[in-house]
Amino acid sequence: MTGAEIPADYVSGCAGILADVSTTGRRLTRDELDSRRELGERAAEAGYGLRALISAHLTAAQAAWPSAPGSSDSALAGVHQIIDAVVEGYERAQRLAVRQEEAARREFIDDLLYGRSDLGHLAERAERFGLRLSHAHAVAVACGAAAYGEGDAVARQIERALIARFGDRSILLTTKDGRLLCVAPGDQEEVLGYFAKQAFAATDGGQVAVGRAQPGPGGVVQSYEEALSVLDLADRMELTAPVLYAADLLVYPVLTRDRQAMADLVTHTLGSLTKARGGALPLLETLSVYFDSGCVATEAARRLSLSVRALTYRLQRIHQLTGANPADPTHRYMLQTAVIGARLLGWPETEL
Repeated sequence: MTGAEIPADYVSGCAGILADVSTTGRRLTRDELDSRRELGERAAEAGYGLRALISAHLTAAQAAWPSAPGSSDSALAGVHQIIDAVVEGYERAQRLAVRQEEAARREFIDDLLYGRSDLGHLAERAERFGLRLSHAHAVAVACGAAAYGEGDAVARQIERALIARFGDRSILLTTKDGRLLCVAPGDQEEVLGYFAKQAFAATDGGQVAVGRAQPGPGGVVQSYEEALSVLDLADRMELTAPVLYAADLLVYPVLTRDRQAMADLVTHTLGSLTKARGGALPLLETLSVYFDSGCVATEAARRLSLSVRALTYRLQRIHQLTGANPADPTHRYMLQTAVIGARLLGWPETEL
């Protein structure tokens, strides 16, 4: 309605105030200023544009000017006060509307990510923010060294980049608990990929986790929780890749689904490493790096800053203590699974 004609009600009393001010040379009273602010608020709430509102007041002042006796300077000062009060009221209404919109958006995002609202009502509210929850959606979560808020420069930078690249594609960019989030339709993987690239750069090397696309109104919260689980997994397993996809890491939730069984495997397979001089940690790290290096001794030795001979000695010591040979393919799977379980469960720092 920015170009709509302003009804006369929104400039009511302007001519009378201007005539009295120009005659007496006085300033507007508090009540007169309040009345102008109220008209500005009402115009904003009705959806009229500020430019049109100011133009209407200037037109009213121009129409009253020939019949208004007194000083032109006083009349101009009166016009200035009137317009200033109208704009103040208009801007006050806009700020209130923005705060209400932000509060509604934050409430919607919280309900969306926690699944606290009725799904049918949630789907209706989602359309207001450009999401159609009847479709599948995926969520990417980015974290960095700092905590990020909704209006932070980093969030605005990423949002501008996404809009410039994809326009309006039913994308929701927000923040939660200091992390950056992007919700996108499940069939638009390129959106989340581009978000991950931008977030990695904007957070100065942060990490991004991408959940799998999930269908229906509850799909967003499922994908979000999956992405959070991936970030937690990356922390425990020391996964340093800048972008992690939940679909590529499904083996880890499977391994930890039966925690007691995994704990039994770890203690049975690796428990004897605690008898080693210096404890289990150095040998556990040796196994982890050895497996991460594709069981290539020279590469593992380089990563551990050891000689190949020293690495070989450690592997032999592990064989002596556990009865399992890391170089033997028949023992390797059990040892590697136990090492993964130890990292997931925090052993040996955490007692199982």
